[in-house]
Amino acid sequence: MKHRSIRTSEKTGLLAAGLVFFIGAALFISSLTENGNSFICSLPIFGKDDKIPTAIQLHAILHYAISRTTPQLSKDEISLAFDVLKSRAPCNFLIFGLGHDSLMWASFNPRGTTLFLEEDPKWLKKALQDASQLRAVHVTYHTQLKQADDLLTSYKSETICRTSAAVLHGNTHCRLALSNLPDEVYEREWDLIMIDGPQGWFAEAPGRLSVIFAVAVMARKRRGPGSTHVFLHDVDRKVEKAFAEEFLCRKYLVNAVGRLWHFVIPSAVDVNDTDDASFC
Repeated sequence: MKHRSIRTSEKTGLLAAGLVFFIGAALFISSLTENGNSFICSLPIFGKDDKIPTAIQLHAILHYAISRTTPQLSKDEISLAFDVLKSRAPCNFLIFGLGHDSLMWASFNPRGTTLFLEEDPKWLKKALQDASQLRAVHVTYHTQLKQADDLLTSYKSETICRTSAAVLHGNTHCRLALSNLPDEVYEREWDLIMIDGPQGWFAEAPGRLSVIFAVAVMARKRRGPGSTHVFLHDVDRKVEKAFAEEFLCRKYLVNAVGRLWHFVIPSAVDVNDTDDASFC
């Protein structure tokens, strides 16, 4: 989530204040709303009038009130994902990348499961020291951004990468498959997935090649009801855009704000596909 890009100007301070207002307003409005699905993902409801912000939400408000570092996404981009979070309670929310916005995302989903996957162990350690409530684990990637063109053209010739056969856990034969993630990632069905990592702006960076492929496989393998909401950031970059169009599919793109694309991907059981070699 581009955690190394930090601005400390007066503009950043104003953005921080704006975010505090955004979160605080959402909490205040939710406390006045009688519909249990209208507040931040799943605030606790012990009684009709007992709608109390959770500890992680209060921690997030305090954090952004005193911090000069703000989330990388714009307010409009955040609002796009926030609106979906409100409609999916309780939520299983998987986020690739740990950034300055992580506490915010976790506070939007206090009664659901929010899990962050981060490739930089030093940044992971620092982030958890600052916000121990976050659930975040270290992961490794075996691709490099410079391999993007080759992987995008060669995967169709690898049978184990094709839509009907593609699996992730333990799949060391498909070069795009993320085969060594924590078991929870494979075992849990994710309602929302945010792709804002790993790093992808220099040739030796892992890029989001295998992440986008993996998310497409997860969404298609979904067994439970409903579709998977996928948010992909940095679609202004060539690789993110190309891999999104190949695996997440333009036909499933439902919204776009700034550099964020929102896909709603149905399970394979709900789609009548005849082309086994293509995801789209």
